[in-house]
Amino acid sequence: MHTNCSDGKLQPEDLMAQAVEIGLQGIAITDHHCVKGYYRAAKWLETQALAEPICVGDSLPLGTGKRSANGTRIDSLQLWTGIEITAYLPPVDVHILGYGFDPLEPSLAPYLTGREPRGADARAERAIAALHAAGAIVVLAHPARYRRSPEELIPTAVSLGIDGVETYYAYNNPSPWIPSFEQTETVKRLGNSYNLLHTCGTDTHGLNLLQRL
Repeated sequence: MHTNCSDGKLQPEDLMAQAVEIGLQGIAITDHHCVKGYYRAAKWLETQALAEPICVGDSLPLGTGKRSANGTRIDSLQLWTGIEITAYLPPVDVHILGYGFDPLEPSLAPYLTGREPRGADARAERAIAALHAAGAIVVLAHPARYRRSPEELIPTAVSLGIDGVETYYAYNNPSPWIPSFEQTETVKRLGNSYNLLHTCGTDTHGLNLLQRL
């Protein structure tokens, strides 16, 4: 999901309130090249926990308002750290997703500037390594959206250490959100053949979490 800290329309706080309202159990804000939206969303969760009070964290006492390095939790909603990085995966630029990482890891500094990385930092292998150093699960975003097929891109990403693929994705922007069947089956088959994790991304950019745009 995206907020107005990058190219989305929702304030992080409004995104969180909507996520709670529709009953989501776990989410990651994957703004482009920044984690500002995550910090604001985590603060909102902590405020709700202190007001309720509700337990924050899996084993923390009520109302502490604390969080781990890679996520925050209240009641049934888990918020993980997330980011989307533009990187060069020959022969095209792709988007690399990172989930559940420590945003204070020094290796991530070139990717938290709010701008696309340049030079060596823009290489997919460099971005993947930086995310892994921060403890992230690293995923190739929407593999069927690029100028090269997932059959070409996924094996290359695997050779660079990718952990998963964004299998469930709404390529034609239906309302309400539903994954595109043909692309999902293709990506799932390829992911299974390489023992990759499968993730789901609504890729929300608008005002409704149940629609991509």
